[in-house]
Amino acid sequence: MRPRLGSLPFPAKAWLYNAGLALALGPLVYLLFRLDPRPAAPLDLLFWGLLAAWVQSTQIVLPLKATISQLFIVLLAALLVFPLWVPPLLVLAFYLNPRFFRDRGYPLYAEVFNRLQNAASIAVGALVYHLAAGLLTPLAPDLAEGLAVLAGGFVFFFVNITLVAYMVALDTESPLWSVWQANFSWLSLSYLVLTPVALLFARLYTADPPVFGGWGGWPVLLFLVPLYYARYHWDEFVRLQGAFEQTVETLMATLDAKDAHTRLHSERVAAIAVDLAKAAGLDAVDREKVRLGARVHDIGKLAVPDRILFKPGRLTEQEFARIKRHPTEGEELLRHAPLFKEVLPIVRNHHERWDGRGYPDGLAGEAIHPWARIVALADAYEAMTAGRPYRPAKTPEEALAEVLANAGTQFDPGLVPLFQELWETNPIWRDREVFLRTYSSAVSSSGSSPPSSRASGSATTPKSR
Repeated sequence: MRPRLGSLPFPAKAWLYNAGLALALGPLVYLLFRLDPRPAAPLDLLFWGLLAAWVQSTQIVLPLKATISQLFIVLLAALLVFPLWVPPLLVLAFYLNPRFFRDRGYPLYAEVFNRLQNAASIAVGALVYHLAAGLLTPLAPDLAEGLAVLAGGFVFFFVNITLVAYMVALDTESPLWSVWQANFSWLSLSYLVLTPVALLFARLYTADPPVFGGWGGWPVLLFLVPLYYARYHWDEFVRLQGAFEQTVETLMATLDAKDAHTRLHSERVAAIAVDLAKAAGLDAVDREKVRLGARVHDIGKLAVPDRILFKPGRLTEQEFARIKRHPTEGEELLRHAPLFKEVLPIVRNHHERWDGRGYPDGLAGEAIHPWARIVALADAYEAMTAGRPYRPAKTPEEALAEVLANAGTQFDPGLVPLFQELWETNPIWRDREVFLRTYSSAVSSSGSSPPSSRASGSATTPKSR
């Protein structure tokens, strides 16, 4: 499912979404109050509110415009300590997103959404907990509370992640399932395993007499230390993904830099491919995969001897046969890296042709992966306008004419008109020298790669575009 709210700008969609959440939250909280109208002690509220704020402040940024934290443990524990209606109001009052104070460009609708979706998630979780406890207590009184917490925690996780994924999907115009897989699929087991910690926190806080120190808050604070380091697993997972991608991109930049004709080759191929992927209707999640595949499409050339790879004259038949092995060698290099699993068809098949005369598999037409067809066209245009020691560079106009002439033979005939439309808008990649100057200027001024189309992480919900 690809969420849509007409042609409204994203901030307007976000505020409509927030309004819907607010309208649903009010009756939920009222229902919880009617089910459990007990009062709550102000000092207890302050302690658990500050705890929720601190835990949320240690959030981890995910690849596609979202974050995670261990706020759910604190809210589930609060569900056991307080009346049912308190946890939703607790998160509304004490939710702390450090980016809201640190980043002046962080939009208000994002902060409102973060509070509302967490409040709605714990409200639904509280209702499920109450119903499950009522059903299970007569059947298994010793296990009822623990099983009810697991049920409430599962529902909290499902509602929370679905609401966030839907907001990201609205912004990126991506299918909901794609956003879920990109950001959250690996988190499910961690959430379920950590849910019983909420029960432990609640028992420590309400123990009578207190475990130590004369107050239930001390053991809770003590157990925050291992909980904080439990998030290290999530943080390392995200860090390792980024570090591995950066290492591979550094290798590609090193390969490109060896020869003036290939300088920034993969960066320019990626820029062309992402624009073409967008024109072809690919969503933000898939465009990011195309970008990644384009950046590493030639990684197999690391295995090709420099004397062949940078030979100033034409290649012999044997030398060209050696070059033609780089797609399969690139696939082999990346095969065991989970981050690159989905882009392997790009690496292997970016030299296939629509007419079946390409390599290494001789695939033709629709049998070639659509992402590989996109990168193949982008790669060919970049190579034509870059030139080689034995072949002068074509002008952008000459390269476009060759692309048009080879529609239906070398290139996907459905992509070529889209490419021509993009070319006529004069993007920075159309002229190689313009691209090199623009890209190099952006890198030197920021100290890092220019943003291109790569999704930027943000706190639960994206910035306005």
